[in-house]
Amino acid sequence: MNEKKSILNSNALYTLIAIVIGFVVGALFLLVAKINPIEAYTKLFTGVFSKPKFIVWSIIYASPLIFTGLSVAFSFKTGVFNIGAEGQFVVGTLAAAVVGIMVDVPAVIHVPLCILAAAAAGSIWGSLVGFLKVKKGINEVLLFIMFNWIAFYLSNYVVNLEAIHKEGGGEATKDVLESARILMPQSIRQLTGCSNVNYGIILAIIAAVVIWFLINKTTLGYQLRAVGFNRNAAEYGGINANRAVMTAMAISGGLAGLGGAVQLLGMSMRVSQFATQESYGFQGITVALIAGSNPIGCIFSGLFYGAMKYGGSKLSLINAPSEVVDIIMGTIILFIAVSHVFKKLALKGKRG
Repeated sequence: MNEKKSILNSNALYTLIAIVIGFVVGALFLLVAKINPIEAYTKLFTGVFSKPKFIVWSIIYASPLIFTGLSVAFSFKTGVFNIGAEGQFVVGTLAAAVVGIMVDVPAVIHVPLCILAAAAAGSIWGSLVGFLKVKKGINEVLLFIMFNWIAFYLSNYVVNLEAIHKEGGGEATKDVLESARILMPQSIRQLTGCSNVNYGIILAIIAAVVIWFLINKTTLGYQLRAVGFNRNAAEYGGINANRAVMTAMAISGGLAGLGGAVQLLGMSMRVSQFATQESYGFQGITVALIAGSNPIGCIFSGLFYGAMKYGGSKLSLINAPSEVVDIIMGTIILFIAVSHVFKKLALKGKRG
Protein backbone atom coordinates (compact mmCIF):
# COMPACT_ATOMS: atom_id res chain seq x y z
CA MET A 1 0.00 0.00 0.00
CA ASN A 2 2.75 2.43 0.98
CA GLU A 3 4.76 1.40 -2.09
CA LYS A 4 1.82 2.22 -4.38
CA LYS A 5 1.34 5.56 -2.67
CA SER A 6 5.05 6.28 -3.12
CA ILE A 7 4.77 5.57 -6.86
CA LEU A 8 1.76 7.87 -7.15
CA ASN A 9 3.73 10.58 -5.34
CA SER A 10 6.68 10.20 -7.70
CA ASN A 11 7.32 13.16 -10.02
CA ALA A 12 9.09 10.78 -12.42
CA LEU A 13 5.81 8.92 -13.05
CA TYR A 14 3.96 12.06 -14.11
CA THR A 15 6.91 13.24 -16.19
CA LEU A 16 6.88 9.92 -18.04
CA ILE A 17 3.13 10.20 -18.59
CA ALA A 18 3.59 13.76 -19.88
CA ILE A 19 6.24 12.56 -22.36
CA VAL A 20 3.92 9.83 -23.65
CA ILE A 21 1.06 12.33 -24.02
CA GLY A 22 3.44 14.69 -25.83
CA PHE A 23 4.22 12.07 -28.45
CA VAL A 24 0.53 11.20 -28.81
CA VAL A 25 -0.38 14.87 -29.41
CA GLY A 26 2.51 15.17 -31.87
CA ALA A 27 1.16 12.13 -33.75
CA LEU A 28 -2.27 13.75 -33.98
CA PHE A 29 -0.79 16.90 -35.53
CA LEU A 30 1.14 14.77 -38.01
CA LEU A 31 -2.07 13.00 -38.98
CA VAL A 32 -3.76 16.35 -39.53
CA ALA A 33 -0.84 17.29 -41.78
CA LYS A 34 -1.40 13.96 -43.65
CA ILE A 35 1.94 12.55 -42.55
CA ASN A 36 2.30 9.03 -41.20
CA PRO A 37 3.29 9.46 -37.52
CA ILE A 38 4.88 6.01 -37.38
CA GLU A 39 7.12 6.87 -40.30
CA ALA A 40 7.94 10.28 -38.79
CA TYR A 41 8.75 8.89 -35.34
CA THR A 42 10.81 6.08 -36.89
CA LYS A 43 12.87 8.70 -38.70
CA LEU A 44 13.14 10.71 -35.48
CA PHE A 45 14.48 7.80 -33.46
CA THR A 46 16.70 6.30 -36.18
CA GLY A 47 18.07 9.81 -36.66
CA VAL A 48 19.40 9.53 -33.11
CA PHE A 49 20.16 5.86 -32.46
CA SER A 50 20.94 4.25 -35.83
CA LYS A 51 24.62 5.29 -35.81
CA PRO A 52 27.12 6.06 -33.03
CA LYS A 53 27.84 9.35 -34.79
CA PHE A 54 24.20 10.41 -34.41
CA ILE A 55 24.27 9.63 -30.68
CA VAL A 56 27.42 11.73 -30.29
CA TRP A 57 25.78 14.62 -32.16
CA SER A 58 22.77 14.38 -29.86
CA ILE A 59 25.09 14.65 -26.84
CA ILE A 60 26.79 17.69 -28.41
CA TYR A 61 23.38 19.32 -28.88
CA ALA A 62 22.50 18.47 -25.27
CA SER A 63 25.57 19.93 -23.54
CA PRO A 64 24.62 23.66 -23.64
CA LEU A 65 21.01 22.74 -22.83
CA ILE A 66 22.13 21.01 -19.64
CA PHE A 67 23.86 24.22 -18.58
CA THR A 68 20.86 26.45 -19.28
CA GLY A 69 18.63 23.85 -17.64
CA LEU A 70 20.85 23.95 -14.55
CA SER A 71 20.68 27.74 -14.60
CA VAL A 72 16.89 27.75 -14.56
CA ALA A 73 16.61 24.82 -12.13
CA PHE A 74 18.96 26.50 -9.65
CA SER A 75 16.97 29.72 -9.75
CA PHE A 76 13.71 27.78 -9.31
CA LYS A 77 15.12 26.21 -6.14
CA THR A 78 15.76 29.68 -4.75
CA GLY A 79 12.37 31.12 -5.64
CA VAL A 80 13.47 33.10 -8.72
CA PHE A 81 12.08 32.49 -12.21
CA ASN A 82 15.12 32.98 -14.44
CA ILE A 83 13.57 33.70 -17.80
CA GLY A 84 16.78 35.62 -18.56
CA ALA A 85 18.98 32.57 -19.21
CA GLU A 86 18.77 33.42 -22.91
CA GLY A 87 20.50 36.77 -22.44
CA GLN A 88 23.02 35.29 -20.01
CA PHE A 89 23.81 32.57 -22.54
CA VAL A 90 24.36 35.20 -25.25
CA VAL A 91 26.73 37.38 -23.20
CA GLY A 92 28.60 34.25 -22.11
CA THR A 93 29.04 33.26 -25.75
CA LEU A 94 30.16 36.78 -26.60
CA ALA A 95 32.72 36.98 -23.78
CA ALA A 96 34.17 33.58 -24.69
CA ALA A 97 34.40 34.67 -28.35
CA VAL A 98 36.23 37.91 -27.57
CA VAL A 99 38.78 36.15 -25.35
CA GLY A 100 39.01 33.23 -27.76
CA ILE A 101 39.82 35.54 -30.69
CA MET A 102 41.90 38.30 -29.14
CA VAL A 103 43.99 36.46 -26.55
CA ASP A 104 46.77 34.23 -27.86
CA VAL A 105 48.10 31.94 -25.13
CA PRO A 106 48.62 28.17 -24.78
CA ALA A 107 45.49 26.01 -24.68
CA VAL A 108 46.02 25.08 -21.02
CA ILE A 109 45.53 28.76 -20.18
CA HIS A 110 43.30 29.84 -23.05
CA VAL A 111 40.41 27.41 -22.51
CA PRO A 112 40.01 28.21 -18.78
CA LEU A 113 40.23 31.94 -19.58
CA CYS A 114 37.40 31.67 -22.11
CA ILE A 115 35.27 29.61 -19.73
CA LEU A 116 35.88 31.99 -16.82
CA ALA A 117 35.09 35.00 -19.04
CA ALA A 118 31.79 33.41 -20.10
CA ALA A 119 30.84 32.51 -16.52
CA ALA A 120 31.73 36.01 -15.32
CA ALA A 121 29.75 37.69 -18.09
CA GLY A 122 26.65 35.58 -17.40
CA SER A 123 27.02 36.10 -13.67
CA ILE A 124 27.28 39.89 -14.05
CA TRP A 125 24.24 39.89 -16.36
CA GLY A 126 22.22 38.01 -13.76
CA SER A 127 23.55 40.13 -10.90
CA LEU A 128 22.45 43.34 -12.59
CA VAL A 129 18.87 42.09 -12.54
CA GLY A 130 19.30 40.96 -8.94
CA PHE A 131 20.60 44.39 -7.96
CA LEU A 132 17.67 46.20 -9.59
CA LYS A 133 15.20 43.80 -7.98
CA VAL A 134 16.70 44.10 -4.51
CA LYS A 135 17.49 47.83 -4.51
CA LYS A 136 14.64 49.18 -6.63
CA GLY A 137 11.97 46.51 -6.25
CA ILE A 138 11.59 46.02 -10.01
CA ASN A 139 9.96 42.75 -11.10
CA GLU A 140 12.70 40.35 -12.17
CA VAL A 141 10.66 38.73 -14.95
CA LEU A 142 10.27 42.06 -16.75
CA LEU A 143 13.94 42.83 -16.18
CA PHE A 144 15.07 39.47 -17.53
CA ILE A 145 13.00 39.92 -20.70
CA MET A 146 14.46 43.38 -21.30
CA PHE A 147 17.99 42.16 -20.59
CA ASN A 148 17.51 39.33 -23.10
CA TRP A 149 16.96 41.91 -25.83
CA ILE A 150 19.81 44.10 -24.63
CA ALA A 151 22.13 41.07 -24.88
CA PHE A 152 20.73 40.30 -28.34
CA TYR A 153 21.53 43.74 -29.76
CA LEU A 154 24.80 44.03 -27.83
CA SER A 155 25.97 40.82 -29.46
CA ASN A 156 25.06 42.09 -32.93
CA TYR A 157 26.99 45.29 -32.25
CA VAL A 158 30.13 43.53 -31.00
CA VAL A 159 30.06 40.99 -33.85
CA ASN A 160 30.57 43.86 -36.31
CA LEU A 161 33.52 45.47 -34.51
CA GLU A 162 36.56 45.52 -36.76
CA ALA A 163 38.84 43.80 -34.27
CA ILE A 164 36.83 40.56 -34.21
CA HIS A 165 34.71 40.77 -37.38
CA LYS A 166 35.31 38.08 -39.96
CA GLU A 167 37.68 39.24 -42.68
CA GLY A 168 36.31 39.41 -46.19
CA GLY A 169 32.74 40.13 -45.12
CA GLY A 170 30.12 37.88 -43.61
CA GLU A 171 27.93 38.66 -40.63
CA ALA A 172 30.00 36.81 -38.06
CA THR A 173 33.12 37.04 -35.95
CA LYS A 174 36.39 35.36 -36.78
CA ASP A 175 36.74 31.77 -35.59
CA VAL A 176 38.17 31.39 -32.11
CA LEU A 177 41.81 30.31 -32.06
CA GLU A 178 42.63 26.60 -32.03
CA SER A 179 43.98 26.97 -28.49
CA ALA A 180 40.56 28.08 -27.24
CA ARG A 181 38.60 25.08 -28.52
CA ILE A 182 37.38 22.25 -26.29
CA LEU A 183 37.40 19.56 -28.99
CA MET A 184 38.47 16.07 -28.01
CA PRO A 185 41.65 14.59 -29.54
CA GLN A 186 41.66 13.87 -33.27
CA SER A 187 41.74 10.11 -32.63
CA ILE A 188 38.41 10.26 -30.77
CA ARG A 189 36.87 12.48 -33.44
CA GLN A 190 37.88 9.97 -36.11
CA LEU A 191 36.63 7.04 -34.03
CA THR A 192 33.19 8.59 -33.50
CA GLY A 193 32.97 10.04 -37.01
CA CYS A 194 32.01 13.38 -35.49
CA SER A 195 34.30 16.35 -36.06
CA ASN A 196 32.79 18.37 -33.22
CA VAL A 197 32.91 15.88 -30.37
CA ASN A 198 34.04 17.90 -27.37
CA TYR A 199 34.40 18.01 -23.60
CA GLY A 200 31.15 19.94 -23.13
CA ILE A 201 29.18 16.98 -21.77
CA ILE A 202 31.89 16.27 -19.18
CA LEU A 203 31.84 19.89 -18.05
CA ALA A 204 28.03 19.78 -17.89
CA ILE A 205 28.02 16.65 -15.71
CA ILE A 206 30.61 18.17 -13.37
CA ALA A 207 28.52 21.35 -13.13
CA ALA A 208 25.37 19.34 -12.34
CA VAL A 209 27.10 17.43 -9.55
CA VAL A 210 28.58 20.64 -8.09
CA ILE A 211 25.20 22.40 -8.14
CA TRP A 212 23.49 19.36 -6.56
CA PHE A 213 26.11 19.37 -3.79
CA LEU A 214 25.81 23.13 -3.34
CA ILE A 215 22.03 23.03 -3.01
CA ASN A 216 21.74 19.94 -0.82
CA LYS A 217 24.94 19.73 1.22
CA THR A 218 26.06 23.27 2.03
CA THR A 219 24.94 26.06 4.35
CA LEU A 220 24.64 28.41 1.38
CA GLY A 221 22.37 25.96 -0.38
CA TYR A 222 20.18 25.66 2.71
CA GLN A 223 19.89 29.44 2.94
CA LEU A 224 19.01 29.79 -0.75
CA ARG A 225 16.37 27.06 -0.53
CA ALA A 226 14.94 28.59 2.64
CA VAL A 227 14.51 31.95 0.91
CA GLY A 228 12.91 30.25 -2.07
CA PHE A 229 10.51 28.30 0.14
CA ASN A 230 9.44 31.18 2.37
CA ARG A 231 11.26 34.50 2.24
CA ASN A 232 9.63 35.94 5.38
CA ALA A 233 10.37 32.86 7.46
CA ALA A 234 13.97 32.83 6.21
CA GLU A 235 14.46 36.46 7.20
CA TYR A 236 12.92 35.74 10.60
CA GLY A 237 15.48 32.96 10.97
CA GLY A 238 18.31 35.42 10.38
CA ILE A 239 18.99 34.82 6.68
CA ASN A 240 19.73 37.86 4.54
CA ALA A 241 17.12 37.32 1.82
CA ASN A 242 18.35 40.11 -0.45
CA ARG A 243 21.88 38.76 -0.44
CA ALA A 244 20.54 35.27 -1.12
CA VAL A 245 18.60 36.53 -4.16
CA MET A 246 21.69 38.32 -5.49
CA THR A 247 23.81 35.21 -4.99
CA ALA A 248 21.23 32.98 -6.67
CA MET A 249 20.99 35.22 -9.72
CA ALA A 250 24.77 35.48 -10.01
CA ILE A 251 25.25 31.70 -9.89
CA SER A 252 22.30 31.09 -12.20
CA GLY A 253 23.63 33.60 -14.72
CA GLY A 254 27.10 32.09 -14.55
CA LEU A 255 25.73 28.65 -15.42
CA ALA A 256 23.91 30.00 -18.47
CA GLY A 257 27.08 31.83 -19.50
CA LEU A 258 29.00 28.56 -19.28
CA GLY A 259 26.45 27.02 -21.63
CA GLY A 260 27.27 29.75 -24.13
CA ALA A 261 30.99 28.99 -23.84
CA VAL A 262 30.45 25.27 -24.41
CA GLN A 263 28.32 25.88 -27.48
CA LEU A 264 30.86 28.32 -28.94
CA LEU A 265 34.14 26.57 -28.09
CA GLY A 266 32.89 23.07 -28.89
CA MET A 267 30.59 23.54 -31.83
CA SER A 268 30.03 26.87 -33.62
CA MET A 269 33.54 28.39 -33.12
CA ARG A 270 32.20 31.84 -34.00
CA VAL A 271 29.35 34.19 -33.14
CA SER A 272 27.02 35.07 -35.99
CA GLN A 273 24.84 38.14 -36.19
CA PHE A 274 21.40 37.24 -34.89
CA ALA A 275 18.28 37.46 -37.00
CA THR A 276 16.29 36.12 -34.06
CA GLN A 277 17.00 34.69 -30.63
CA GLU A 278 18.56 31.21 -30.61
CA SER A 279 16.38 30.12 -27.65
CA TYR A 280 18.96 28.06 -25.75
CA GLY A 281 17.89 29.85 -22.58
CA PHE A 282 14.19 29.30 -23.19
CA GLN A 283 14.84 25.64 -23.98
CA GLY A 284 16.64 25.49 -20.65
CA ILE A 285 13.31 26.24 -18.97
CA THR A 286 11.91 23.10 -20.61
CA VAL A 287 14.92 21.07 -19.48
CA ALA A 288 14.53 22.31 -15.89
CA LEU A 289 10.80 21.59 -15.79
CA ILE A 290 11.20 18.06 -17.16
CA ALA A 291 13.93 17.48 -14.56
CA GLY A 292 11.70 18.77 -11.77
CA SER A 293 14.43 21.34 -11.00
CA ASN A 294 16.74 18.52 -9.95
CA PRO A 295 20.35 19.26 -11.04
CA ILE A 296 21.13 15.60 -11.72
CA GLY A 297 17.81 15.26 -13.53
CA CYS A 298 18.90 18.11 -15.83
CA ILE A 299 21.56 15.82 -17.27
CA PHE A 300 18.96 13.32 -18.45
CA SER A 301 16.34 15.84 -19.53
CA GLY A 302 19.03 17.78 -21.39
CA LEU A 303 20.10 14.61 -23.21
CA PHE A 304 16.46 13.92 -24.06
CA TYR A 305 15.93 17.41 -25.45
CA GLY A 306 19.25 17.30 -27.32
CA ALA A 307 18.26 14.01 -28.94
CA MET A 308 14.87 15.44 -29.89
CA LYS A 309 16.51 18.51 -31.46
CA TYR A 310 19.02 16.48 -33.45
CA GLY A 311 16.60 13.74 -34.45
CA GLY A 312 13.96 16.33 -35.33
CA SER A 313 16.34 17.89 -37.85
CA LYS A 314 16.06 14.65 -39.88
CA LEU A 315 12.28 14.89 -40.28
CA SER A 316 12.69 17.12 -43.32
CA LEU A 317 14.01 14.05 -45.17
CA ILE A 318 10.45 12.69 -45.25
CA ASN A 319 8.85 16.13 -45.70
CA ALA A 320 7.63 16.16 -42.11
CA PRO A 321 7.80 19.50 -40.27
CA SER A 322 10.61 19.66 -37.71
CA GLU A 323 8.26 21.89 -35.67
CA VAL A 324 6.57 18.70 -34.46
CA VAL A 325 9.40 18.49 -31.92
CA ASP A 326 8.34 21.87 -30.51
CA ILE A 327 4.75 20.63 -30.32
CA ILE A 328 5.85 17.52 -28.43
CA MET A 329 8.04 19.45 -26.00
CA GLY A 330 5.37 22.11 -25.47
CA THR A 331 2.77 19.46 -24.69
CA ILE A 332 5.13 17.75 -22.26
CA ILE A 333 5.63 21.03 -20.39
CA LEU A 334 1.89 21.71 -20.35
CA PHE A 335 1.14 18.38 -18.72
CA ILE A 336 4.06 18.63 -16.31
CA ALA A 337 2.73 22.03 -15.27
CA VAL A 338 -0.67 20.55 -14.39
CA SER A 339 0.65 17.21 -13.13
CA HIS A 340 0.02 18.23 -9.50
CA VAL A 341 -3.72 18.15 -10.31
CA PHE A 342 -3.49 14.57 -11.59
CA LYS A 343 -1.34 13.64 -8.60
CA LYS A 344 -3.98 14.91 -6.15
CA LEU A 345 -6.74 13.10 -8.04
CA ALA A 346 -4.75 9.85 -8.12
CA LEU A 347 -3.94 10.01 -4.42
CA LYS A 348 -7.53 10.93 -3.54
CA GLY A 349 -8.84 8.00 -5.58
CA LYS A 350 -6.37 5.68 -3.85
CA ARG A 351 -7.50 6.82 -0.42
CA GLY A 352 -11.11 6.43 -1.48
